[in-house]
Amino acid sequence: MRKKIVAGNWKMNLTLEEGIKLSSEIKDFVKNNPLDNLPGKPEVLMFTPFIHLTAVAENAADVQGLGAGAQNCHTEEKGAFTGETSAAMIKSTGAENVLVGHSERRSYFGETDQVLAQKTEIALKHALRPVFCCGEVLDERNAEKHFDVVKEQLEKGLFWLSEDEFAKVVIAYEPVWAIGTGVTASPEQAQEMHAYIRKIIGEKYNATVANNTTILYGGSCNAKNAAELFAKEDVDGGLIGGASLKADDFCTIIKSF
Repeated sequence: MRKKIVAGNWKMNLTLEEGIKLSSEIKDFVKNNPLDNLPGKPEVLMFTPFIHLTAVAENAADVQGLGAGAQNCHTEEKGAFTGETSAAMIKSTGAENVLVGHSERRSYFGETDQVLAQKTEIALKHALRPVFCCGEVLDERNAEKHFDVVKEQLEKGLFWLSEDEFAKVVIAYEPVWAIGTGVTASPEQAQEMHAYIRKIIGEKYNATVANNTTILYGGSCNAKNAAELFAKEDVDGGLIGGASLKADDFCTIIKSF
C-alpha cells in the first residue's frame, strides 16, 4: 500500500522563533493523535526555510511519522556557490527530504529539467527523498497541453532513474494556475492528472512501481477541500502552501483522509 503524505511547504515565511513554535504545535498534535491511528496513516512533513531546518528536524525526530525537509538543494557537492546549500548539508541537519522542481523554482529561478535531474541525482546520493514537483501553467492548460507538459517534465527529470532509484521518489502535481490564486483544480481534474501520471509511470517502469508511487496534489489545497481531494483514488495527499502556516488548518488537513 502506497504511503499517504501531508507535506507543508512554508516557502519564505516565519522567523526562527515562529517556525519553532509552529513545528512544536504540529508535533504536539501528532503526539496526541498518533498517525498510525488516523485514517490513511499519513506521514507528515514540514519543508522549511534553511534557518529552521535543524531545529525542526530535531523537534520531529522523536515522533513517528513526522519529518522535515528542505525546499531546495544545489546540484554540486560543495564549492564556491555563495548562498546555496548542498544535499550533504541538508542531510547533516537530520532532515531526510527535499523539494525538487517546485514551480516557483522553475519560474523565478529558471531551473530547467536538466538541472532538476541533477538535483534529484545528488539528493538520492545523500539518502534524501526527493519530492519532485511537476505541473502546467494556465496557458498550457487552456491549450490542452497539460498532459504533454507533465510527461516531458517527468521524462527529463525522473525517467532516467533505475527502478530502484525511482521507487525512492515522491511526486507532487502542481497545477501552477491554482497555486496561491485561491483557485483549486476540481477533485476530478486532480484525479485525472494523477491517474495519467500513474499511467505513464507504469509504461516507463511497470504496474507495481506505478501503484506504489505516492503522488501528492499541490495547488491551493486547504482545510476545506482536502477531504474531497484526498478521497480520489490516485491522490495520495497534498503539498500544502499557505494552509501549512496555521497549525489548526494544517492539522485539519492531516485528518482529512
